[in-house]
Amino acid sequence: MKSGLIKSINGPVVIGKNMKDFKLREMVVVGDKKLIGEVISIKGDLGTVQVYEETSGLKRDEKIISTGSPLSVKLGPGMISNMFDGIQRPLNKIKAEHGNFMPEGIGLISLDEEKLWDTKINVNIGDRVHEGEIFGEVPETDIITHRLLVPIGVNGIVTKKVEDGKYNIERDLVEVKDDLGKIHNLKMYQMWPVRVPRKSKERLPIDRLLVTGQRVFDVFFPIAKGGTTAIPGGFGTGKTMTQHQIAKYCDADIIVYIGCGERGNEMTEVLEDFPKLIDPNTGKPLMDRTILIANTSNMPVAAREASIYTGVTMAEYFRDQGYHVALMGDSTSRWAEALREISGRLEEMPAEEGYPAYLPSRIAQFYERAGYVNALSGKEGSVTLIGAVSPAGGDFSEPVTENTKRFVNVFLALDKELAYARHYPAINWMDSYSEYIAQLKNYYDLRLDGDLPALRSKFLDLLHQESKLNEIVMLVGEDVLPDDQRLVLEICRIVKVAFLQQNAFNKIDTFVPLEKQFEMLKTIDLLYECGKDAVSHAIPISKIRNDKIYADVINMKYDIENDELSKFVELNNKIRAYYNNLEVKYIQ
Repeated sequence: MKSGLIKSINGPVVIGKNMKDFKLREMVVVGDKKLIGEVISIKGDLGTVQVYEETSGLKRDEKIISTGSPLSVKLGPGMISNMFDGIQRPLNKIKAEHGNFMPEGIGLISLDEEKLWDTKINVNIGDRVHEGEIFGEVPETDIITHRLLVPIGVNGIVTKKVEDGKYNIERDLVEVKDDLGKIHNLKMYQMWPVRVPRKSKERLPIDRLLVTGQRVFDVFFPIAKGGTTAIPGGFGTGKTMTQHQIAKYCDADIIVYIGCGERGNEMTEVLEDFPKLIDPNTGKPLMDRTILIANTSNMPVAAREASIYTGVTMAEYFRDQGYHVALMGDSTSRWAEALREISGRLEEMPAEEGYPAYLPSRIAQFYERAGYVNALSGKEGSVTLIGAVSPAGGDFSEPVTENTKRFVNVFLALDKELAYARHYPAINWMDSYSEYIAQLKNYYDLRLDGDLPALRSKFLDLLHQESKLNEIVMLVGEDVLPDDQRLVLEICRIVKVAFLQQNAFNKIDTFVPLEKQFEMLKTIDLLYECGKDAVSHAIPISKIRNDKIYADVINMKYDIENDELSKFVELNNKIRAYYNNLEVKYIQ
């Protein structure tokens, strides 16, 4: 077993000597406390290790021992409904055995090795299996069946198998003999290095909507399954709340939520809320499809970086089983700050604002692991990456936000003024964008009876017109505007309150099906077109703006249940009747 000696200690960075035989990215055990670390550079006889635990108490000349493998995670039954730290240590189990504080040198415990799982083997003796194929099934929760995969690199003939029954994850289930005569024993789990993307058969077009039930996302700035999304915003603008809402209600099969260096109270909210919530898509507890990775800001910075890779590797593993996975990173800025701190301790040449010069490539490597694929198992799956960004002072020109913007296709800019005005979600419709509109057009056309992208473009154009008109209103007042422009201002106010603003505490409005969202937007469009027609007949704007009609349209999100879309017909008939009577009265 290879070993080196500690030469110097600088926070989470340890320099070791006698390390020329170590490999880059190798996982090591540091010192008498047996702290977990990773080799990040080797120069001659000296090696640099970033340690994933508190290094106080380490001494010079203590041993650095190789594990012989890169930083890896154990992928198998027991991940769903569980909570881990950044290197996949189960926090609930550690709390039960050691109390509220994690002891040093606890090692790399991960999945429960004693729990017995109901196991069904899908292959028979004599069958030929290939890498990534599903060879068995374990019902992990009421809604997620864990599909056991043949490890990457294993191809051959099944020579032995166990009968269906209850087994722990260490039990050899299937024996495979490859073409060279080598025997491979397949267990329920497999190890995978976190920094290496998992293989797939082919990448598929990203053309299906990740339905979130949030109108501003599903209609105006849609997120696609297998896509990439950034949610930047200053302190208090609602990044975490927005990610919580997407995690609770999106139609992904599995949620991986990474608290990557956020404050402890925000992760506490996740831990308290998620077990109580019922998934609207399945009717089962939300935790039955959720994996939590909790790294609070007082943990070593190196662990923040590990948590990002641990989470995305877990997501890819379930993607390979044929599931659609949504990963929330809250927030990637904390990960970038960890990179900056480690880089500073390594005395590397800093780039903009002290971040390392390789920051853009690291961000790109993370977001490249999103995608919609045809997996080796023959099933389709996806990983959707949704990363919050925390620019200091809400300055979107800082390096993390700017570089994230280069590599994502959906940019959901949170606005401080909207947040302070209690407009939720505080998505600024002027600065946000989605590049998935064209790819999703067929999806919208097949699911909805009408052209939603055209209607979306029409209202975004109206909102941009309103922004310009408001500049004039600020100078000279609204009364000087012609009636058609005053109508634009009125309709945009309704769009913002009735459609873009959503009440997460209202049982009807917290989650809205896409069909209802479309009906709501069509109703507002009908109101606008009827008003525009009335303006063309020189009807005064004071008559066009009817408080009762406008109130009914604004309150439709509360008054019309999600499964009572027929009531939109009544509301639309009321709007037409009012404006028809108005025209009869004024034109005659």
